[in-house]
Amino acid sequence: MNSPTFVQEYNAILEVLNKYNAGGAKADSSIMKPAFSDSATIFSADAEGKLSGGPIQVLFDAIDKDFKPSPEAKPAVVRIDIVGGAASARVDTDGLSGFRFTDFFNLLKIDGKWIIVNKIYHTHI
Repeated sequence: MNSPTFVQEYNAILEVLNKYNAGGAKADSSIMKPAFSDSATIFSADAEGKLSGGPIQVLFDAIDKDFKPSPEAKPAVVRIDIVGGAASARVDTDGLSGFRFTDFFNLLKIDGKWIIVNKIYHTHI
């Protein structure tokens, strides 16, 4: 059996990130939810520099309640770093419900599929 190439792994991770981006643009967490582990977490520093976040459901609730569909949103996958079954990625998005975000994701390859296990982010003000 051949091992997947870097390009194959990169494209598989890009598919996962595209689910996240599509869910954000449509303000529908059900689209992005399959990209995340049920045990995933999300964290950021709030405006006062205090830790904010917790279980990934925090993200899903915010997407469904606080975001509006943003077909004009422009996400850019800035980088994907892969080492074996671990990866990290950075996505910058302009115009998502009127905000600009920089997201950092940690992913693991579990049972042959890439999944996001953690997201940290910065909201540009």
